[in-house]
Amino acid sequence: MDEIIIYCDGGCRGNQSDHNVGGWGAILRYGDHVKELHGGMRNTTNNVMELTAAIRALESLKSRQIPVAFYIDSAYVVNGMNSWISGWIKKGWKTAGGKAVKNKELWIRLNDLARAQEKISFNKVRGHHGVEYNERADQIANLAMDEVEKE
Repeated sequence: MDEIIIYCDGGCRGNQSDHNVGGWGAILRYGDHVKELHGGMRNTTNNVMELTAAIRALESLKSRQIPVAFYIDSAYVVNGMNSWISGWIKKGWKTAGGKAVKNKELWIRLNDLARAQEKISFNKVRGHHGVEYNERADQIANLAMDEVEKE
């Protein structure tokens, strides 16, 4: 069966500073079709951009019936979707340590979009190790940051 393959990445220049710039990129592949998406913003974090990349990719899909396979170099997103989110929900959006989950609204949105798909997987890839579409997702996330910096 065919599947939609998504590579996405997010980044932030000056992460943890007051005047940072972030960007995200996503590449969607279905058969011979390839679509690139990107965007950016100021005063954000790397994790917000990673989540935003996954959200924007899912929001762009027109079908819920075609299996979706994400390939992401963010352990934060992969572990969050594969391991942590069910516990967070059960604990009222608290971590195992009892603290509020950071980026809760983004996690809720990503989880809602993922649950709307009939079949979806989140897979970890090693960043900056020559995986063609992962490298391209990183490039377009950086282009997005360049665009925001020029504004």
